[in-house]
Amino acid sequence: MEGKVKVLSQAVASQIAAGEVVNRPASVVKELVENAVDAGADNIRIIITDAGRTSIQVIDNGCGMIPDDARLAFERHATSKIRESDDLYSLTTFGFRGEALPSIAAVAEVELRTRTKESDTGTMVLIKASEIEQEEPCVCPVGSSFTVRNLFYNVPARRKFLKSNQTEFGHILTEIERVAIAHPEVAIELVHQGEQVLSLPVSPIKQRIINLFGRKMNEALLPVEVQTSVVSVSGFCSNLDNVKGRGAKQYFFVNGRFMRHPYFHKAVLSAYENLVPEGDQPSYFLFLTVPADTIDVNIHPTKTEIKFEDEQVIWKILMAGVKETVGKFEEMPTIDFNTADMPDIPIYDASRPAVQPKVEVNTSFNPFAGSRTESRSSRSNTDNWSKLYGEVIDHKISEGSIPYQPAEERLIQSEEQPLRPFQYADRYILVASEQGLMIVDQHRAHVRVLYERFLADAKAHGAASQGLLFPEMFQLSQVDAVAFAELKPRFAALGFDISDMGRGAIAVQGIPSGMEGQDYERLITDMIADLRINPTQEEDRQLESMALAMARKAAIPAGRHLSESEMQELLRTLKSCSMPSRTPDAKPTYVIKSIFDITKWFD
Repeated sequence: MEGKVKVLSQAVASQIAAGEVVNRPASVVKELVENAVDAGADNIRIIITDAGRTSIQVIDNGCGMIPDDARLAFERHATSKIRESDDLYSLTTFGFRGEALPSIAAVAEVELRTRTKESDTGTMVLIKASEIEQEEPCVCPVGSSFTVRNLFYNVPARRKFLKSNQTEFGHILTEIERVAIAHPEVAIELVHQGEQVLSLPVSPIKQRIINLFGRKMNEALLPVEVQTSVVSVSGFCSNLDNVKGRGAKQYFFVNGRFMRHPYFHKAVLSAYENLVPEGDQPSYFLFLTVPADTIDVNIHPTKTEIKFEDEQVIWKILMAGVKETVGKFEEMPTIDFNTADMPDIPIYDASRPAVQPKVEVNTSFNPFAGSRTESRSSRSNTDNWSKLYGEVIDHKISEGSIPYQPAEERLIQSEEQPLRPFQYADRYILVASEQGLMIVDQHRAHVRVLYERFLADAKAHGAASQGLLFPEMFQLSQVDAVAFAELKPRFAALGFDISDMGRGAIAVQGIPSGMEGQDYERLITDMIADLRINPTQEEDRQLESMALAMARKAAIPAGRHLSESEMQELLRTLKSCSMPSRTPDAKPTYVIKSIFDITKWFD
């Protein structure tokens, strides 16, 4: 009887192994650029065609390779970086596994031209599906030039699941950014479809960050510097005026290598705790230097997961260092009370009659004005809410000031007069219903209302745009500029009038109704960041993500005092929503405590 277990062919085994290292064009760019840095290059040129589907070329002026090395470089586990297992604990290079080039060669056509400075002629190696098809001398400059064509041509399933060119090119930019920040001593040029996208000269680290992400970074960054026997920390973190809800630039590097580290990320957030609004996050570019034998980078083929020997100690040092920086540069000026100019404070006199002040209601604020969907949506979905709200929603109050009522009169209401909504802590709206006491989160409720309004307008006929008297111009980062080109039709549907001025510069000329007075640069970058974090190719999903970002930004914030008429309006519009009990990201907008729940509190 013939056995079932068979040894896979070398070609199949290579394709399977390649999946761990190469899963999209950005993976190829990452490996080739890192190899160029390891080769000692101080100038790297990257030429991309069709976001890497058709061609990826990386040219460097590094040390180059002799003919034997050029051929062996495509053998699995062939590397010049280490010789024995102990070398894993003293790594100073990006690569060491000897898997990158064999993995690329297994799923693409690769041409290498390379020459060392000691040689008069170079070597050309052409390899396809792990098989060397041609090897011969050639004329080429010192260094190496890798050209990768027809990526995944022999793995059609992998090629089928690649995203759009804009998405894939965005991933390529992200990988180049990481290497560029870690090595500002290397000049990097990126060309896509024949156009220069990046041109980064050799520069100090702060200038490199500004060249990548725009001039605003110059004002936003605070220097961090900590020297200890365990770890040295240097780099930059953002000041309190430049934290972001979405799209914060957050980079950790250890010994010149980019890494992801959620534990250390929490250390940075802890340094900003109670200093920034809930949900906002700082940008940071932090470089950790530790002895090579105290970390393990041999955990995952991507080499972005790194294990530290003293994580808890480093966490405390990192948090303290960032906190000290923020505290040093964000010191509040001392308040000097000039007692000579202080007004006289009246002395309490029990014999004088008390005068009750009038509480004025701000009737000019209407967060729901201008909605074309209001009249249509308010007639729907009311049956299920009649039991929930009773007569509260139908209650109308007169405009203007509310006369003062003693506490006893406010607490004891007649049976004919329905209970009014009450705001607590300038954050929650309390109102009685047949099911019990309803507690509404005013911000989340307004997010739901605005989200459905923005989305309905965009999907129906496109939201109207309100022109700005003076257009606002600003610069997008290279990654955001690529994403914006794909999302521009969705911005237009939501009511934005934005002109692309080229090379990442845009001009906002019109904005949707309800978004007046916002920080338009932050709003647009947050909307792009949401889709970069959770990418999707479906237009409806993109619109939903962008509408949610708009609603979060424009919604009534926690801490804003509302008049009774404003609370009534919010409750009325919330009840007409398709899913009033939840925000679009599934957070509750209200809770109800029944009389049974309340009675238990007093047992």
